[in-house]
Amino acid sequence: MPYTPKTALLGTGTMGVGMAHSLLRAGLPVTVWNRHPEKAASLADDGATVAESLEEALRGAEVVVTMLFDADSVAEVMEQALPAFEPGTVWVQTTTVGRDGIARLAELAKTHGVPFYDAPVVGTKQPAEDGKLTVLAAGPEATRDAVQPVLDAIGAKTVWLGEEAGPASALKLVANSWVATITAGTAFGIAQTRAFGLDPARFLETISGGAADSPYLQTKGRAIVEDRTDDPQFALDGLRKDLGLIRDADEAAGVPTVLVDALLAAYGTAADRGRGGSDVAAVVAAFEADRDA
Repeated sequence: MPYTPKTALLGTGTMGVGMAHSLLRAGLPVTVWNRHPEKAASLADDGATVAESLEEALRGAEVVVTMLFDADSVAEVMEQALPAFEPGTVWVQTTTVGRDGIARLAELAKTHGVPFYDAPVVGTKQPAEDGKLTVLAAGPEATRDAVQPVLDAIGAKTVWLGEEAGPASALKLVANSWVATITAGTAFGIAQTRAFGLDPARFLETISGGAADSPYLQTKGRAIVEDRTDDPQFALDGLRKDLGLIRDADEAAGVPTVLVDALLAAYGTAADRGRGGSDVAAVVAAFEADRDA
């Protein structure tokens, strides 16, 4: 029989719900908790135990997974949760929190003597639902057998980056830098095409199958062309948060911030035009001065 650790998932937003479904599909016993209980309630119909309190969520848990918004929200929850951990319980931290954030959370785990895994995920809503995320992971080898079934359930692959927290979260920033860049570039190309009086679908057709093409570019491009950005796979405000973390990390490492500054400006403009809760592809609003934002 495969090992199926009892798992507590703290955070049931867009990504958390998908991860919960993947954990359940893999046969893991899952308890979910959210600061806003209504966001977790529907998971009871899918087979999860919905906890009304952190203490209830942690009872009997062998692995605790956090998927919240940022480092502050994770720290706030875990400062309450860690004293209630049972002996041997491990913490798998999947939220994108940046380099400073992960150092802060790792220290919090160390203070409570809890094995800690820095494990941000690459992917959006649908890969989370399908168990096809890429997990970037770092943490102690001694307890990896406990966490691997969880990582295997939510991800198509796990990229191990050592035992110390930090490298996984750093690589996640690099990945999201690329997501922000390619999404904004795709949106800009479509906005240009429209401004030049051309059918924007022709832009996607022109690069399709070429060296500059990618499945992600086509997916986001079609979402823009077909005006399907109101159902977020990855919310624009979430990427703006990550771009702030990227800028901080770049500045600390001496990386010139000219590109990330431009991206922050573009996504910020789109948010100012009311698109913060939309998909990241709604950054197109930043480039469409002559169209309704």
